[in-house]
Amino acid sequence: MAKGIRDKIAIIGMGCTRFGERWESGAEDLMVESFTECLADAGIERKEIQAAYLGCYNDEVNIGKSAVPLAKTLKLPFIPVTRLENYCATATEAFRAACYAVASGAYDIALALGVEKLKDAGYGGLPGGAGAGVDAFMAGANATAPGAFAQLATAYAAKHGITMEQIKHALAHVSVKSHANGALNKKAHLRKVITEEQVLAAPMIAYPLGLFDCCGVSDGSAAAIVTTTDIARAIKPKEEIISVKSIQIAATSGEESISTNWDGSYFATTRRAAMQAYEEAAIKNPRQEISMMEVHDCFSITEFVTMEDLFISPEGSACDDVLNGLFDLNGGIPCQVDGGLKCFGHPVGASGLRMLYAMYEQLLERVPEERKVHNARLGLTHNLGGRPHQNVAAICIIGRG
Repeated sequence: MAKGIRDKIAIIGMGCTRFGERWESGAEDLMVESFTECLADAGIERKEIQAAYLGCYNDEVNIGKSAVPLAKTLKLPFIPVTRLENYCATATEAFRAACYAVASGAYDIALALGVEKLKDAGYGGLPGGAGAGVDAFMAGANATAPGAFAQLATAYAAKHGITMEQIKHALAHVSVKSHANGALNKKAHLRKVITEEQVLAAPMIAYPLGLFDCCGVSDGSAAAIVTTTDIARAIKPKEEIISVKSIQIAATSGEESISTNWDGSYFATTRRAAMQAYEEAAIKNPRQEISMMEVHDCFSITEFVTMEDLFISPEGSACDDVLNGLFDLNGGIPCQVDGGLKCFGHPVGASGLRMLYAMYEQLLERVPEERKVHNARLGLTHNLGGRPHQNVAAICIIGRG
C-alpha cells in the first residue's frame, strides 16, 4: 500500500538567480548561477550527483527539447538527465521527479533545476498562449489569460454575494502586500512599494483585473539537491535538515469544462491536491499548522481564491482574511514572503523551485530580519498551470526535521 513521501527526503542545497530582464545572460548562464549556489549550499561535490531533472517549458526560446544542455552546461559526468514540463507546475514536477527517484532507492542524490528565458520571446505574456490547451491564441477576450482569470472574480462575487468593489479592494491589498515583500528582496524583479490607490487607479486589463493585478514576464533559474534523510543527517547538522513532508499533483479530469457542477469560482484541482497533501503530511488543521505560503499568484484573484481552495480560509471568507492582514508578512500565515510571482515574474520552468527556495530560506532563518517569518515550521508552495477550466495544481510542503 502506498505510504507517500513524508520525511523520506531532505533538501540539502538550494540556489536561485536574480529574476528579471536578464538580457546579458542566456539560459545556460542562469543554470550555472543557480547551480553554483545550490552545490555550495549542499556542501557536496558535483560528482556525487547521480541523476538530474530539468524543468523548462518553452523550448523554442530556451535550450531545446532535450535535457542534454543541462549535462553539458553543468559538466555533469555521464549521469541520466531528464527534461520535464507540465504547464506552470514544470519546476515542481522536476522537483517531484528528483525526490521520487531518491525515495525509490534508485539514486542517493539527485538534482532538480528549472530555467526559463521568457523575455527572449518578445511577447508580454506566455508565448503561444502557454497553458491554453485547445484554446486558440488570442481567439477572444476570455481566451487570454487575463480574460479567463478575471472570470474567477465575477463568479466568486456572484456565488458569495460580495460586491465587485469589495473584491477590488481585497485584490488591491493582495498586490500591495506582495510588492511590500518584494521590495525587501534583492532577487526580485520588481522592487517598488505600491499603494492601494495606485492599484485601483491603474489601467484595466480585464475587469476587475488592473495592471497591478497581473504578474509579469521574467527570466530566472532555481535549483535543489535532494537526498535521503539518513544521508542528509550525515552531511548536515540537525538544525539544517529540511525535509519534504508532501508533494502532490492533481490534473483536471475535464469535468470542470463539461459538468454543470463547477461554477467557475474555484479550482477543483487545487482542492484535490490540497486534501491529498495534508493527508500525506499528517496535517489536520492547515490554518493552524502551516507557517507560511508561496502560492501561484499569476493574477491577484488566483491568490485570493487559492486561500479557500487550500482550506486556509473558510469558503466565502477570503475577503475578510485578506483585508484583516492574515496573509501579510506580519500576519498569522504570511503569503508570498519573497514577493511572489507578482514581484519575481513567472519564468515557467523556474517558478516552482523559486517558491521552494523562499520557504527553504525562511526555515533556515537565512533572510534579513525585516522579511523574516519567525518560528516557521512548515512552508507550503502551490503552482497552478493552465486555465480555470483546464489545469494542473501542484503542492509541496516542506519543514524542519
